[in-house]
Amino acid sequence: MGLQKCGGCLSCLLIPLAFWSIVINILLYFPDGKPLHASSDNLANYVWYFEGICFSGILMLILAALLIILDQDTFQKCYQSESCTKTYRRFISVVLAVLGIAFSGYSLIISALGLVQGPYCRTQAGWDYAFKDMAGRYLMDRSSWSACSEPTYVVEWNIILFSILIVLSGLQMFICFLKVIAELKRILCGTYPVFVQPALI
Repeated sequence: MGLQKCGGCLSCLLIPLAFWSIVINILLYFPDGKPLHASSDNLANYVWYFEGICFSGILMLILAALLIILDQDTFQKCYQSESCTKTYRRFISVVLAVLGIAFSGYSLIISALGLVQGPYCRTQAGWDYAFKDMAGRYLMDRSSWSACSEPTYVVEWNIILFSILIVLSGLQMFICFLKVIAELKRILCGTYPVFVQPALI
């Protein structure tokens, strides 16, 4: 029973993380609080991958809802046995959790690439990726951030928001991994009950 409650709590934790991923990804489209740069396509290309909105956001919300439903004892029994129903539900939960790892992993990778690449901004040579050849070294060199003159504080904006997306996606991956482990343990314990039953004299 404790393991089942634990699995249900893990599924519920995915919901606020997914909502925050959506919010953070949307904020990336407004580096100075204005929609001008998004409408004129003056944003970094990795912002348009919708990693926080779709993959660690909407799709993760759907997965979390399905996992929560599967954790509930509201399903009818299979025609063979009750353990059949539980095994199928747990197997589906494993598949969904693995998909969750894939979705959050995609978001983490894209966010990390966006962080390393740096923002698309106005430089002395025009609109360009000012830090594209620095392999992420600009993150530790604050003096180089002045290379971007527009949008205002775009470097700080991108670093903070992409970093938050990385953390949120990492937490989602970890939770989904724990969910896979929990469900596999439940499947094995349910499939081989003879190993945990005391011997009758």
